[in-house]
Amino acid sequence: MLDLTAHRAGPTCARQLADWGADVIKIEPPAALDDEAGGGVIGRRGGSDFQNLHRNKRGLTLDLKQAEGKAIFFKLVETADVVLENYRSDVKVRLGIDYPHVSAVNPRIVYGSISGFGQDGPYATRPGVDQIAQGMGGLMSITGHPGQEPTRVGIPIADLTSGHFLAQGVLIALLDREVTGQGQWVHTSLLEAQIAMLDFQAARWLIDHEVPKQAGNNHPTSTPTGVFPTRDGQVNIAAAGDRLYRRLCEAIGRPELITHPDFADTGLRTRNREALNAIVADHTRTRTSAEITELLTRAGVPCGPIYRIDETFADPQVQHLGIARKVEHATQGTLGMVGQPINLSAAPQPEMLRLPTPERGEHSDAVLAELGYDAAAIAAFRAGNII
Repeated sequence: MLDLTAHRAGPTCARQLADWGADVIKIEPPAALDDEAGGGVIGRRGGSDFQNLHRNKRGLTLDLKQAEGKAIFFKLVETADVVLENYRSDVKVRLGIDYPHVSAVNPRIVYGSISGFGQDGPYATRPGVDQIAQGMGGLMSITGHPGQEPTRVGIPIADLTSGHFLAQGVLIALLDREVTGQGQWVHTSLLEAQIAMLDFQAARWLIDHEVPKQAGNNHPTSTPTGVFPTRDGQVNIAAAGDRLYRRLCEAIGRPELITHPDFADTGLRTRNREALNAIVADHTRTRTSAEITELLTRAGVPCGPIYRIDETFADPQVQHLGIARKVEHATQGTLGMVGQPINLSAAPQPEMLRLPTPERGEHSDAVLAELGYDAAAIAAFRAGNII
């Protein structure tokens, strides 16, 4: 797989495929030609973000604006299965490495693209980043407490989800190729991914013609579901539906709330959310977070503590799941990585972190030698800033 991507969305797709065994060649411009060589949004090359994002790849530098660099790229295309890119929609056309040119060399290629707003349409050539997609995709309008200004979520969710959606699309296209023998162009955008992730909130508008609003830590349509105070902090409680609500009332010693005329069904509980939450909070604040979690878990009501990230990785269940992984870096030593959340019985996760993030062009000589170039040719490429 040839990875032309930068920033976060495209590399997220590449990482997903690399972790599961794809031979990924990360193609970057030579350092002298890269105006973000010192670190862009993702940070410096040695930083935690960059290292976590680009693992399990080999590194090759190529100047795709030079004829010799483009020739090397197309020689790689001849035997590749996948090409990934996340340029603005017009850039790859100007470079002459768009799907029509690539598929002419290798009709079996699966060509994956991520853009900010789509490959065509009125915004196709606009630059797009995660926070812009969060705003235009509606997410910021429903995030935060009622009356607050629109709020971004704490992760680059449009970048991440578009990367995951593209990885899914690439796999679908590879399966389709097994039937048809032909590759195809697979593309998504930050805006499409963000809107897709609205899910039921989008359906509230599309079907019910209701514009969702901010609900803070309360679930928009389910009560009591939200954050409740404890003697030593806060917990999340999710008692959606009549069955869980009954269990909650019985567990906190308030069975009369089950048939209370203000709370007798889901609609009433949502309309009288503040009063019901206050009653539940009066009980939870008398106990510690651990006591409330144990009490409600025993009663079959979903409940859990609200962790800082260090506390998340210290939790015994998180440690048991093993999602924190390690990789050995030549100069930085052992680095912690966020592992895959997918588990396959025939592919144990410890084998996934095979390679640390490569240095820029770390494997250029090896990749070019595999293509048949000798040492003299490689040296000439380097002297001409082609690699």
